[in-house]
Order: sequence, then structure tokens, then C-alpha cells
Amino acid sequence: MTAGGVSLPELPEPAVRLESTPIGAPAAARGRLTIDGTTVIGLVGVVLVGGLILTAILAPFLAPYDPRERVGIPFQRPSALYPLGTNDIGQDLLSELIYGARVSLTVGIVAATVALIIGTTVGVLAGFYRRIVGSVLMRFVDILLIIPFLPLLIVLAAYLGRSLLNTILIIGVLIWAATARVIRSQVLSLTQRDYIRAARALGASDARIIGRHILPRVLLLGISQFVQATSGAILLEASLSFLGLGDPLQKSWGSILYWAQVRGAFLTDAWLWWVLPPGLLIGAAALGFALMGFALEQRINPQLRSGR
Repeated sequence: MTAGGVSLPELPEPAVRLESTPIGAPAAARGRLTIDGTTVIGLVGVVLVGGLILTAILAPFLAPYDPRERVGIPFQRPSALYPLGTNDIGQDLLSELIYGARVSLTVGIVAATVALIIGTTVGVLAGFYRRIVGSVLMRFVDILLIIPFLPLLIVLAAYLGRSLLNTILIIGVLIWAATARVIRSQVLSLTQRDYIRAARALGASDARIIGRHILPRVLLLGISQFVQATSGAILLEASLSFLGLGDPLQKSWGSILYWAQVRGAFLTDAWLWWVLPPGLLIGAAALGFALMGFALEQRINPQLRSGR
């Protein structure tokens, strides 16, 4: 290349090419703004979960009646006064559903929190201390994962008694194993990083390394596991309540199904307004948390995140 008789050096090709777009092109085309399927899945989950949580918070304002009071005749069909009819003792089923969101979501979220604390602790310790401590902890996790889950859940619930606290503790203690395995795999990868080795060489204690370098980097992964555990905890609470092993004094979606089954709603067309709505809400809550957990894990988990 020459300019005015003087030879100039050739410039290298740019590593990144900026593609020109017409001035009248849409903003999405100019900014390359795209929404992939994972984002859509996550947004659907957020809408479902957000709507249910908002309903639970505003239950006193949304419920037309007190769910514990008799407001109509038994087995009344849906009408303007009772949009979902009444149960066998004349209580409004719509009010029971709205207040039931509080119990079902509370059990799911608190039980998942218990599972997150146990699973994160076990996973971090098993990944950081890989030899004796890690082997013992992971053998315990393997045993917990291969034991038939539902029979163990039923036995513990029947033995400990029917209360809301027992239900939360039983579910939380039994669903942490999957979280521990995921956290451990991430910790094993982190312990091989150069900054962890440098911290060890500088004499940093194990507690400082775990608290400063390990926990902050597995926290987001733990959050995705928490969201997925909440989905499973809601289903487990509904299963225990439907089997008559939940708290009889609490009105949850599962207990509504239990009383519908006991009082013969399946023998008449009452199942349309007594059984179907709580079943759909349980499915919507579990699906919403599952979709949120899937989207979070796709974004956070380095083993699932695909490179461009």
C-alpha cells in the first residue's frame, strides 16, 4: 500500500466485524436483541410463581369468605355467591383455595430452605475435603438417593406425627441429597483453580478459603437448586396431606384433596369444583418453580452452559 510514493505497512484484518444495518431497520435488528427459549421458560415460571405468591399475600382481601366458616348449604354447586361451590359442611371452596396457597407455598419454600442449608454444607465439605470426609459424606448421600423415597417419607410422617413443622422438617431432610451432589461437583472444580492454590500457599485457613472463595461462587448454583427443590417440596406436601399425614388443622391444597376424597366428592360431579381446582394449582406451582429452576440452572451451571 502506497501513499504519495511512501510505502505503508499493511494493517491486519479486524478480529470483530461490525455489520452495518439500514437506518430504518428495527431496533431489535440493530442491537441484535434476541430472546432465547430458556429466557421464555424462565419468564413463564416467574409469572406463575409470582401470581401464586401474590395471591397468598393478598388472601384476606381476595377471599370472599372466611375459609373456616360455614357460609352455605353443603355440596352447593358453583354460583355467583360461591364461584367454586361449597364443601360437605358448607364452607366456600374458593376461599379455601386462596388461603391454601399460603400453607402450600410456605411448606415448599421453608422445606427447600432446609434442604439448601443441609445440601450446601454437605456438598462444600465433601468437595473441599475429598478423601476421608468427602468419601463418608458422599456414601451417605448415595444411600439416601437409592432408598425408596415415598415409603420412607410416609413412614417418617406417620411416626413423627401430623403437624406442619414435622412436615417441613421431614421433606427438607429428605430432599437435600441432590443439592449436595451438584454443589460438590462445583467445589471439586473450584479447588483446582490457581487462586485457591495461591491462597493455600499463602497460609490461608480452610475456613477462610471456604468462606471467601468457595461459598460466594456456589451460591448462585445453590439458588437454582433451591428453586427446583421448592417444586418437589410442594408436590410432597400435597402427597402427604392427600394421604392424611399432613396437619389436619391447616388448610392446604393437599388437605382440600384429602377431604374431597374422604367426603365422597369423587362419587358425584362435585369433583369438578372440589378436586380439579386444587389439583391444577398444585401443578401450576410445581411447574412454575420447575421452569424457574431450569432456566436458572441453564444460566448458572457451567456444565450445562453451552459456549458460543
